[in-house]
Amino acid sequence: VIGACAANRFGGKSVLLFAVFLWSVSTTITPLLATSVPALIFCRVLLGLGEGLGLPTIFHIFAHNVPMEERSRAFGYLVAAGSVGQTVASVLCPYMSWQTGFYLFGTLGLFWVLIWVLFYSESVSSAHNEIPLFVPKVTNPNVRWSEFVCHWPLWALYIAHFAMNWSNYIIMQWLPTYLARNLGANKESISLTAVPYIVNSCVGIFAGHFADTLVGQRRWTVLSVRRLMTSIGLLGPGIFLLAFCAVDNLLSAVVFVAISMGLCACNSAGHLSNHADIAPNHAGITFAISNTMATIPGILCGPLTAELVTTSHGRWFPVFVLAAGVNFTGAVIYYSQSSAAQVL
Repeated sequence: VIGACAANRFGGKSVLLFAVFLWSVSTTITPLLATSVPALIFCRVLLGLGEGLGLPTIFHIFAHNVPMEERSRAFGYLVAAGSVGQTVASVLCPYMSWQTGFYLFGTLGLFWVLIWVLFYSESVSSAHNEIPLFVPKVTNPNVRWSEFVCHWPLWALYIAHFAMNWSNYIIMQWLPTYLARNLGANKESISLTAVPYIVNSCVGIFAGHFADTLVGQRRWTVLSVRRLMTSIGLLGPGIFLLAFCAVDNLLSAVVFVAISMGLCACNSAGHLSNHADIAPNHAGITFAISNTMATIPGILCGPLTAELVTTSHGRWFPVFVLAAGVNFTGAVIYYSQSSAAQVL
């Protein structure tokens, strides 16, 4: 929320520059301070602060610079790029010392900061009549904070994001453990956890282009496209997670979870793009609120999964049934309450 407000006031370029610099420095110095628990915790707090500032600022930049008919693919590439990073990390990290991983990825972030300073220029319209058609015409900055929680179309976004992340955090936190303990994966086989993220990247890009084609050439309404993509992105992963936990073969399990992650990428052309439709001048803030709520699964999934597996004597079925239920509920609420008209 702080990042989105700062982007509105100081511009996206400066805030994103600060965000990436902060998380890159905190990553780079982590091995140097890891012998001290307080210093290590401080580094992780800085990392979270930087990353928290990042995504809302990117949404702010997209909402003000990307035309409506190109918005789905822009968010598709954004999500795909994140999956590429997770794929690279999944492949490289098992073969590096833990210190090297921190130094490598922190240094890459600092290199990105240099490129951002040199090559990105923030466009500012000099007059109101020069504002392009895709920039919102309603530019009232004085929206009460209560407005962000008083509209069902916004709650549809928040709940859909929460549901999407519930499944994602389970896969992110527990997939290596599940493959090792239940399906006998060894250290080399754990690299297969990169496969779902590769599929996620490819499907996200395809889904973005497909959604924009439906809007631009097939004359679908924006709302119909957003609902279609969100339904695929929530219902599909729920179904394939249930299938994933029912197989006892490593290859089949990886295929099912890869399909689940691939279908999840359709959300980038669904509810994630919807922020810029219904709150174009405040997309950074609405996404910040949504993303804050969607980090709750990251806090709950770890201990809750452990508790469910323990109380069911090692069975993982309750974990995936719960994840599928959350996804199905999110899909129903989004489909019934979403909108593509400006509500702020």
